[in-house]
Order: sequence, then structure tokens, then C-alpha cells
Amino acid sequence: MTSMHRGGIAIVGAAETTEIGVRPDVPVLGLHAEAARNALADAGLTAKDIDGVATAGPLTMEVSHHLGIQPRWMDGTMVGGCSFMLHVRHAAAAIAAGAADTVLITHGESGRSRVGVAPWTPNPASATGQFETVYGAQTPYSTFTLPALRFLHERGMTREHLAHVVVAQRTWALNNPRAFRRRPTSVAEVLEGPPIAYPFTRDMCCVVTDGGGALVLTSAERARDLPSGDRAVHLLGSGESAEAPMVSQMADPGSFLAFRRAGEEAFRTAGISHSDVDHLMAYDAFAHVPLYMLEDLGFVDRGESGDFVAEGNTLKGGSLPMNTNGGGLSYTHTGMYGMFAIQEAVRQLRGEAVEQLPNVDISFVQGIGMFFAAAGSLVLSRHRG
Repeated sequence: MTSMHRGGIAIVGAAETTEIGVRPDVPVLGLHAEAARNALADAGLTAKDIDGVATAGPLTMEVSHHLGIQPRWMDGTMVGGCSFMLHVRHAAAAIAAGAADTVLITHGESGRSRVGVAPWTPNPASATGQFETVYGAQTPYSTFTLPALRFLHERGMTREHLAHVVVAQRTWALNNPRAFRRRPTSVAEVLEGPPIAYPFTRDMCCVVTDGGGALVLTSAERARDLPSGDRAVHLLGSGESAEAPMVSQMADPGSFLAFRRAGEEAFRTAGISHSDVDHLMAYDAFAHVPLYMLEDLGFVDRGESGDFVAEGNTLKGGSLPMNTNGGGLSYTHTGMYGMFAIQEAVRQLRGEAVEQLPNVDISFVQGIGMFFAAAGSLVLSRHRG
């Protein structure tokens, strides 16, 4: 019987939209379709081979109908930027259970050009509307300020540590032609940049772009018979969790419970330890988030994340290369970045990345949903386990 973990499920197709960055000529659904067709071509399959569809944003039936797919399994889970980590996990469970044979996961957002995007309207009846939005906590950069300051204060860190994260991410983006920010920068330049909301300057906040990506998953057995079988990436383990829909209700603003729970389950189901991980994709919508992840996932001890990055451990030749595409701070961020983190992990494991690392066998992908609301973790490998 096929298991959802330990390599039983494989990613056989992975691709982004042909272009990312500024796409004012393509609406949201068009970005989904472009990414889907690219991923299907990468897998050597067509829409007729797909019987499962997952997406966040548009309704799954909008995407499936647009592509001419009649699914027997659908997942419309929407928990923010880590939705796609959960989609991979849910699709793996569905394939293992026989609810689907081959699943297409799509993402597309016109985050910058806003083409085909419904306007955001706050709900005053919601808990967030009653207790956060009315006090000004209605944007990511204003909502993240309190936990970021708490994190820095409790650990004796400074804004320089946030700037080091930005510089590290930019270093990975310098030679990446698809990266949105490619100009070299320094800690001093980041700190002297335009202030957004204390402690954040502009470059401590993610870029805003248009684009998308898609994945095709099937069983490892079927993957062997596909044209892309020799490039398959296997799911070793996964985890998901949530804490509260409001950042003000975190049990500890300086540590995210959902990171800890989802990460622990991913390590456990994969049967690996931290020393087995060759590559980390840590969702970096803002400069403080990777620091939380490094500590909450157990890659470093409490209070060590800032110096770990500042000392170059996440750079080329470092002990834990991280966000090798440039991340959400420099590569791209359409609003929900999780799909792009998965895409870079797949590229590294296939040996197809722009800044390719040597001998990458296991990549850990960590996502965040909304403002410390949800978390999704994946352990991916080029081997079945």
C-alpha cells in the first residue's frame, strides 16, 4: 500500500509562470493556467491525466474548468501563504488513500498589478475586525511589528540582525535573472532605507510581484513510468498546524507554536534529524520570520538565530544554505509565497537551480500562513527514502 510519507508520493512536475515580476497583461486565472500548463509540460502529462486539483484563492472549480479538468478530488484549503505546503500534504494523503491518482496544485496572484483581484474589505464582525483592525493592525508590516520587537528584545538582538537576513537573501538573488531585487546591499544601507513601520525598513519587507507556480503529484510507482520519472522529488514527511487567526492571541509573540508543532511532525514522519537537512527554504515575507523558523524548528537554540545568519551560515558554503532563490525579500512575493519556496526546493533537489548547491539530498520547506496564524512543513528528497 502506498504511504503518503517516506517517499511514497512524488512531485513529477514543477514550474512557475513563464515570467514573474510585473505582469499587467495577465489576470489571476491566467497566471494559474500558465503555471499549470508549464508544470504539466514539465511532467510530460496533459490536463486529461489529472483527476485532482488543489488551489488557494480562486475556487478549485474555476481553475479546473478553465483547464478542462473534471476532478474527482478537490482541495480549496486557504490558510494564507503556506496553503500550498498543506496542499502537497493533503494531495499526498489523497493519492495514498486512492482518492486521486494525479493531483495538480496551482497558484497565481496579481499581487502588484491587481488584475482580476477582488478588493479587500475588512469584516467588522470578525474577531480581527473587532480587536485588531480598528487599532490599525490591518497590514502585514503593521501587524508583524509587535512580535518582531518582542523577539528581538527577549533575545538581546537588534535591528542589525534583521538587516543581516536581508543581505543574506540578496546575496542569493544577485545572479538570479528572475529575482525582483538584484542590486547588492549592505547592513548599513538596509538600516538607512525608507522606514515602513518600526522596526522595518523597506528592504526588510517582501517585494510585491505578479506570478504563479504549479506542482504535479502522483505515486512513486507511477512516477517511474513517466518521462519526468528520473527527476521526481519525493515527499519524506510533512506537518501542519495553526494557533490563532489574530497575532495578538499568540501564546508567546516571541515564538510560534504552529512552527514548532508542524516542524516536529515533519521531522518525525520523515524519520530524519536536523543534521540530515542540506537545504532550507524558510518563508521570508519579512526579515524576522526566518529567525523564528530557525529557532522554532530547532536548527539553532533560542537566541542564536541572528548571529547564525550574520556569521554566514545560510550563505554559499555555509552549514545550512537558506532561501537560495533570494526568498520573498528579493526573489518574488505575489502575496502568498509558499509555492515559490517549494519550487526552489524542487529545483535544488533536481540540480536545476540558478545557485545550485552541491550534493543536495534533503530540503526542508517551512511556510507561514497570514500573520503567525498557520504553518506548513515539508521534507523533500531526491531519493525515495
